[in-house]
Amino acid sequence: MTGICEGRVAIVTGAGRGLGREHALELARQGAKVVVNDLGTTLNGVQEASGPAHDIVALIRAEGGEAVANGADVADFEQAAGLVRQAIETFGRLDVLVNNAGFVRDRMLVNTSEEEWDAVIRVHLKGHFAPLRHAAEYWRGEAKAGRTPDARVINTSSGAGLQGSVGQASYSAAKAGIAGLTLVAAHELGRYGVTVNAIAPSARTRMTEGAFAEAMAVPESGFDAMNPANVSPVVAWLASGSSAAVTGRVIEIEGGRICIEEGWNHGPAIDAGERWEAAAAGEAIEKLLVDAAVPEGVYGA
Repeated sequence: MTGICEGRVAIVTGAGRGLGREHALELARQGAKVVVNDLGTTLNGVQEASGPAHDIVALIRAEGGEAVANGADVADFEQAAGLVRQAIETFGRLDVLVNNAGFVRDRMLVNTSEEEWDAVIRVHLKGHFAPLRHAAEYWRGEAKAGRTPDARVINTSSGAGLQGSVGQASYSAAKAGIAGLTLVAAHELGRYGVTVNAIAPSARTRMTEGAFAEAMAVPESGFDAMNPANVSPVVAWLASGSSAAVTGRVIEIEGGRICIEEGWNHGPAIDAGERWEAAAAGEAIEKLLVDAAVPEGVYGA
């Protein structure tokens, strides 16, 4: 296979189904050698007897590509290290990390248990940090040895984390954290030849087809905007050498629409030059809010 990722080595986490599956297939079609990671869990995070990673590897190989399966729990620090090590030992290097693994346990905030909160934060936020931490250590070592990488990290945030989503407090918090992690990693890893971006995809997956059944339904004809394969060409481009100038961005993809998210920029400000009195601070905030952008999602903007 030849394409924009020819010769690159990529890890895709949560690649057995949904978005991760399509990312792995597209990267392989674009010439990448792929480590297909999937723990093999149900929608709410319960591990199944067998996972689908080997099936995706078989599909890639049937199309002439190169791939190996990995069953690591990406939120386990040592298993994540093994995942990165497998890519390097199998293919001789690592160029791309696509952090995609996750599940949901949707609850209204007042009904969310501690266990549900911890489980979702663990798989999404720690499940991004752990592989990224070990990949970054490898790339730093390469840079210090005079072999500066041309490496890519593509994280997976969500509109839930950027604009909020009722009934998804833990998921939204984790996805917002991933956006913040992306910004920090982009700043820190640029010196080692690594770019770090995130996507915020809207697509039909196990996490969305139940909660948003009507919006995610396959149309009887025409363009299937919610097909997860629509997202993967953007991931492939971000994984390629062509995206070297792009870092610290969150890119929303829905169907054929691409949107660059612009969040948490400084807005209107007043400086009193001294400590505020409480009532005066309130008056100042009310004046500033007149000129401030209304947050999307919270007030229906």
